[in-house]
Amino acid sequence: MTREERRAILGDETIAKIRKRVQAAPDPSPELVEELRRIMTRPGGAVPAPRAAAGPDAGSAA
Repeated sequence: MTREERRAILGDETIAKIRKRVQAAPDPSPELVEELRRIMTRPGGAVPAPRAAAGPDAGSAA
């Protein structure tokens, strides 16, 4: 389904409400991101072993 088709079905008002709710949602925890990464890396296959979840300071140099 294309973006235009979704817009025709949902309408601009509904799309605006969805976007507002998405923006209000909290960011996922590092643990959730790690769990989803493991699932999405191997859908239908063996789940990779967990690794340490990256915290908010993971990308900054110490």
